[in-house]
Amino acid sequence: MSAPWPARRSIISLQLLTQLGLDLGLSLDRCLHETGLSPVQLASLNGEIDAQRELQLIANLIEALPDAGDLGLQAGRRYHLTTYGAWGYAILSSATVRQAAELGLRYHGLTYAFTRISLSVDDAVASLYFDDNALPTTLHDFIVQRDMLGALVVVRELLGSTLRLLNVELRQTAPADVSPFITAFGQMPRFGATHNRLDFDADLLDNPLPRANPQLVSACEQQCQALLTRHQWHQGLAGRVRQLLLQSPGQIADMEQVADRLHLSSRTLRRRLIEEGTSFRALQDEVRQTLAEELLDAGGLSLEEIAERLGYGELSNFIHAFKRWKGITPGRYQRGS
Repeated sequence: MSAPWPARRSIISLQLLTQLGLDLGLSLDRCLHETGLSPVQLASLNGEIDAQRELQLIANLIEALPDAGDLGLQAGRRYHLTTYGAWGYAILSSATVRQAAELGLRYHGLTYAFTRISLSVDDAVASLYFDDNALPTTLHDFIVQRDMLGALVVVRELLGSTLRLLNVELRQTAPADVSPFITAFGQMPRFGATHNRLDFDADLLDNPLPRANPQLVSACEQQCQALLTRHQWHQGLAGRVRQLLLQSPGQIADMEQVADRLHLSSRTLRRRLIEEGTSFRALQDEVRQTLAEELLDAGGLSLEEIAERLGYGELSNFIHAFKRWKGITPGRYQRGS
């Protein structure tokens, strides 16, 4: 079973966590141990990383700072709206708290959370749940603390004021020192609970937001969709198929060739892709579109050569497909790029 978070994510969260480690006296090498990242790669503001690297960094922090029972809370305070890029601007521009919550959860994969966050409304109480069932056991407390306080920081910045919580519940056992938790949440959490959750007044969901901007929220949502699609590009069996299609020299492989390289029958490959909500033809189309845009942007090849590399027997077939993807001919796209 695949993890509930995208396999790829922005490097910004890892940068924040590394800075936390440095601020607490750890060396850069200790923070990055076994992450496979160099200091130069860490400094890439626009980079993306495998989620597993961030989990390794979290494990490094926990191992190096075993006595910090509130380590996740210290991390969570660093996740401000401005660290989330298009996702943050989209919810900041929403008309109401409800719209912001719905949009934020719809593009949950663009956040830095490893818990699965959901919203439930029961009469007068709204609850944010943080499901930690998919997490490695040793990372539970840190990630839940970070994700819950990080979400609270976002809501407070969204409102421009403090959010009064009705109830706070954590599945972890009570630490020796509970004062950091009281400071973070404004009350004593109930430890050893069945769920990780934050309760607040449901009426708050209909509050208008001060920075509402319908045009900006629409533009940011389109960017969120594009980013989420890119992050999910390598996930699951569909991701492996995409990678194999991209590796095909000279032309796009067919289903039988890809199935053979995956040691599956074409029938099994078709069935498993359907289970992931896609098909081989759709993935082949995605890869062709991606390669077509890259080859057109790069220049140096004729349309006939590009069509041949993409596996089209006739140039007209390529032109027809490109118009379906982009709404314009590849020649016009190239002249405008």
